This record gives sequence, structure tokens and C-alpha cells, in this order.
Amino acid sequence: MIMIIKIILRTFKGRVMTHSTLLLLSLLIACGNKDETTPEEADADTDADTDADTDADTDADTDADADVDSYRFTSAFESDVSSVSYSGQSFRQVLIGDMKTHLGDMTDRINNGWYPEPGDVTGELDFYFSFDSDTAGTLDHLVSTTPAPLQTTYDDISSGKNLVGKLAGNDSATDHKDWSTAFAGWDEDGITTPQSLVEHWLAEIDDQAVAWSVGDYPLGPDGEPVPAIYVTPEGRDLQQLVEKFLRGAISFSQGADDYLDDDTEDKGLLSDHTGPDDGDPYTALEHAWDEGFGYFGAARSYDLMSDDDIADSGVIDTSGDGSIDLLTEKCWGHSVNAAKRDNGSVVATDFTAAAWEGFYEGRALLSETAGDGLTDEELVTLQGYRDQAINAWEDAIVTTVIHYINDVLSDMSKMGTEDYSFASHAKHWSEMKGFALSMQFNPRSPLSDDDFLDLHELLDTTPALETLGQSARDDYADDLRAARVLLADAYGYSKDNLGGEDGEDGW
Repeated sequence: MIMIIKIILRTFKGRVMTHSTLLLLSLLIACGNKDETTPEEADADTDADTDADTDADTDADTDADADVDSYRFTSAFESDVSSVSYSGQSFRQVLIGDMKTHLGDMTDRINNGWYPEPGDVTGELDFYFSFDSDTAGTLDHLVSTTPAPLQTTYDDISSGKNLVGKLAGNDSATDHKDWSTAFAGWDEDGITTPQSLVEHWLAEIDDQAVAWSVGDYPLGPDGEPVPAIYVTPEGRDLQQLVEKFLRGAISFSQGADDYLDDDTEDKGLLSDHTGPDDGDPYTALEHAWDEGFGYFGAARSYDLMSDDDIADSGVIDTSGDGSIDLLTEKCWGHSVNAAKRDNGSVVATDFTAAAWEGFYEGRALLSETAGDGLTDEELVTLQGYRDQAINAWEDAIVTTVIHYINDVLSDMSKMGTEDYSFASHAKHWSEMKGFALSMQFNPRSPLSDDDFLDLHELLDTTPALETLGQSARDDYADDLRAARVLLADAYGYSKDNLGGEDGEDGW
């Protein structure tokens, strides 16, 4: 039966599955789980997780068999109760997205008569950065899906969580570096930590918003007002920089350098795996693994989705209830970029499948060993699955950097023509730079510290705009091409995926 399911999944890889196909798969999985003991039979899981994190999730699913989720594991300690729990990670994905959405609406608000005082904009954005469930939990979130989300308020998703507390350097018990001294990639006075960089960007937005509201518009290289309050005259799109950086300095950092790391006793992969934690239906190790999966952002039936599905809508209504459960049925952040890069590759890649297999097979191993702890050999096997998942996750980030290098090269090739757009140039450069700051947060990154510094010297902290001379712009374009090669060499990518001189025909 399992072989039949695998054949169907391989057949539909890269294609849209109909509801009928999903229903057939759910029936096959249900039948197969009755008489087969395999990794696909998630309900044999017996591990439970105890998170030492002070805002750990304790709300494991109570209906393990209610839908056809593939990432589905039943508690070894409570009958018919799910041992999967990572609502806090999904909640932070929501906060990052909502912060971006809220910022995106501010220009229109000012144009329609809002006159912010100094500090008003940073205060509104800090609502998400330092979120307080006690005062804001009953408010509606801003996530929109088709069909509509099952959850409508923040409290419907989780509570007691914020962004700033999980930013690299602020949750430092397992950090592989001291980010107050080792943070790199943004060479500007006063920037010493990830938090100081975010706060610097938010202060810039606040200053521009106040000026904008009284008609003092920042001007772009063409002498015209910049397109939005968050785009600087130097060509930085601060909306993109903030969002992309947070996904690296929170999601990727927490996944790679905390929950799935193995350098701290009783943390991450060295967490207890012999019994439930404080009555929860999971072990500490199971919970740590699930939280890493939650930060990657894949829906629990990620493996049933085509790359087009993930890249386009990012949702899958596996329960068939006509709504999207933001905890289980939506793809977030880097898990979506993995599909986009698979779709855009010239020489085929499959980052989505590699990440899924690593996360799923590691979780299946924990299911088989829950309550007994891991042998030394089993820990090595689990570390292998971790490495596969994290490497694919980092591949999704790095190839997205290459993708935006190509976009910036294309933008620069259009300078002096009607096709050139300063707004697009600023956006693409900022996405490139924001993603490129992420790799330092992985203690096992294939990119060495020296290569990371070289990369950011090539990318710089501002794009090369039309105000620079042709020679300086040509030099910067050469630097971008060198950055592509540096990354390809470090990660072993085919040069055929890098793109041409002006960024054409690549990721």
C-alpha cells in the first residue's frame, strides 16, 4: 500500500493535485496505516518533547487522525492525541508577515491625511516586534488566504509570543556566536547586533514618514519622490530588508542554531527523549524537532503539494473544511522560496523534496524511539536527517540571493531607458541583501566566515544607482557576478543556474 502511495506522489510531483486525488490519497493512507508499520505510519510515534524555551508551545493537536496531514504523529503517552506542536513558530510567521503588510499600507494612510508624530511609526511597527498578547491577542491578524483562514484573531493561533525575544542574540542560550560582537554583513556606525539593525531601519522609516506627511518627500536618483515611505534615496527598500532579515535572524537562526542544533546539553537534538515533559504528550526532543519544522514554514502536507502550488498560493485544504488552518495548511517564508527556486532552476533542483524528507524521516525516527531515548547510532542518523533538512533550507535562501542578484543585474542593464524602475531596483537589491544576511546564523553553514564577509563586501550596503558614474556601476555589476560564483563554489551549484551577464536565464 505504501508503495502505491509513493508512486502516486512521484507521479504528481510538480503538478496540481485535484481534491479527488487528495481524497484518494487520504483513503489510501488511512487504509495503509491499519496494517503496516513503516515511517509513513506516523501514529506509531512515541516521543514527546519538553522545550526549555520559556514560551514553549504546550497546545498539541488533539485529533491526530482528523485529516490527511503527512506530518502527523501520535503521542506515545496519550491515546489518540497528536504529539506535534509548534503553534508559536506559526504565530511568529504571522507576525513577520503582518508587520510587512502593516508597513506596506502606511504610505497610503499618510497620503490620505494621517500626520504621524515622531515615534508613531516605530510604535506601530513595534506592535508586531514586541507583540503583547495581553493587550492585543483578541485583535484580528492580517493574513489573507483563499479560502479564508480558520483562525481570525492572534489568540486563535497562539499567545505569549513576540519577535524580539527570538531574534538572534536575544535568545542566546544556544547561539554559536556572541552576536553583540560577531554580527556581520552591515557595515554602518551604531550597528552592533541584529536588534540594533532592525531598530535602525525602523527609525529610518519613522523619519521618512514624518517628513512625507508634511510634504518633504525624499527624492530618488531621478529627482522624483521615492515610491513609498520605506524606500530611501539610496535605494534601500526597508520593508523588504526588515521582513527578509527577520526570516533569517529569527526563523532560520532558531531552526538551525537552537532547536535542531546539538552543541548544548539538554537542548535541541540533545533534549530528553525518554518521557513526556510536564504532562505534555511529547518528549523534549520531539518538540524541538517540530519547532524547527515550524520555523521552516512548510504545511504539514507539503509533500502533497506541487512546486507551483507552494509558490503560487502556499495553501492546501487537506481537511476539506473550506478554510485554511494557519497552523497546518499554509506554507510560510523559506519553505515557499524553496519551491520558487526549484521552479526557476535551469539544471533541476529539488530543495522542497530534500527538506521534506529530512524533516519527515527525522521525525519518523523519533516516533520509533520515543520513550527509550536515542542510541549513539540513532543520534548520528538523526543528525544526518537534520543536516539534510537544514542544508535544503539554506539552499532555498542562498539560491534566492542568486535570484535577486540576477534581478539587480537586469535592473542595472535597463538604466537610461524607459524600462528602468528605481522602485524595482530598490526592492530587488533589498531582498538580495536581506536574504544574504541569513547564512551567518547556521553553525554548520557551508559558507565560511571569511567567504561570508567577502560576499557582503561584494554586495555592499547600498545598490549602485544612476547617480554613480558608469565605471563605478560596471565595477559593482562585476562584484555581483563574482558574488554568484562565490556562492556557487561554496554550495556546489551548477554554474548553468547562475544566469548570464545581465542576470538572464538563471535562478
